[in-house]
Amino acid sequence: MSCRSCRTVNEYTDYMRIDIITVIPELLESPLGHSIVGRAIKKGIVEIHVHNLRKYGKGPRLQVDDYSYGGDAGMVLMVEPVYRMIEELKGERDYDEIIYMSPDGERFDQNMANELSLKENIMILCGHYKGVDHRIREHLVTREITVGDYVLSGGELPAAIISDAIVRLLPGAITDETSALSDCYQDGMLSAPIYTRPAEFNGWKVPDVLLSGNPKLIREWQDEQAIARTRQLRPGLLED
Repeated sequence: MSCRSCRTVNEYTDYMRIDIITVIPELLESPLGHSIVGRAIKKGIVEIHVHNLRKYGKGPRLQVDDYSYGGDAGMVLMVEPVYRMIEELKGERDYDEIIYMSPDGERFDQNMANELSLKENIMILCGHYKGVDHRIREHLVTREITVGDYVLSGGELPAAIISDAIVRLLPGAITDETSALSDCYQDGMLSAPIYTRPAEFNGWKVPDVLLSGNPKLIREWQDEQAIARTRQLRPGLLED
């Protein structure tokens, strides 16, 4: 299957830094500390730094939120602590993107993951409660992203999703570096079915073509299956 939207491995940056601002850093410890992302950090392929916004909180409770003007229900992250944290990080390096995780942002997809994986320094601001003072979005954020049309308690889990999708594209993060470039959605379609040993289990057989050893026939079958599955399950992708 051709890969119109992806790039060769050598075109990706060989080092990346991701800074994540949150009021609940504990939510990010496990997702970013294990599996492919955790191994990439240990290999020095990526640095991921989680910053506790309460560093700039006020009072004994290190408050970073307040009621919104206008009387709407729910608390809002205040402009000052967020501003001070972002400015501190910007004083240490230049950022290609300052991303705010927001339910009304751009819909995250594989093409966006490919694009962001070419960046060197990314900052992600996790919203919480009812969100963040809009002045931060107007003056400091360069991009707003959502992982779906629904509302979560905060931006921490979406930030982990985005980080995972980006990091796995970096050279060396996956043992077979070409694997990530043949994933589902990289060609704008769903992937063909995949199988492994044994060739028969419980009377369920692997398609004969995959056992043929003929790369041309296998590729043709995979292309046909990818188109058929996309037409059945996600026809909108073919329209796009």
